[in-house]
Amino acid sequence: MARAAQALVVFLMAGIAEIGGGWLVWKAVREGKPWWWALAGSLVLVLYGFIPTLQPTDSFGRVYAVYGGFFIALSYAWGWRFDAMRPDLGDIVGGSLALAGVLVILFWPRR
Repeated sequence: MARAAQALVVFLMAGIAEIGGGWLVWKAVREGKPWWWALAGSLVLVLYGFIPTLQPTDSFGRVYAVYGGFFIALSYAWGWRFDAMRPDLGDIVGGSLALAGVLVILFWPRR
C-alpha cells in the first residue's frame, strides 16, 4: 500500500511539473506573457525530467505509459482551474476511461 501511495504522489508531482511548465511556456509564446514565464516553464520542465525517477518501479516504459493517463486527467483539471476550460461529457468519459486503464496497468498483480 505504501508503494501505491508513493507512486500516486510521484505521478501527481510529475503531472503538475510537466503541465505547469508547459503551461508557462504556452502562455509566454502563444499569449504574450513575459519572457521569464517561458524561462521558468523551461526550468520546471527540466525538473519534471527527474521526478519520474522517484517511482518505486524499475519499468521505464510502464511508468511513462501510466503517466499518460494521469496526464490526461491532470490536464483537464489544470485547464479547468487556470484557463476556465470546463470539461464536457466527452472529456469526462474519455479521461475516466484513460485513468481506469492506467490504474489497471499500475496495480495489475505481477511477479
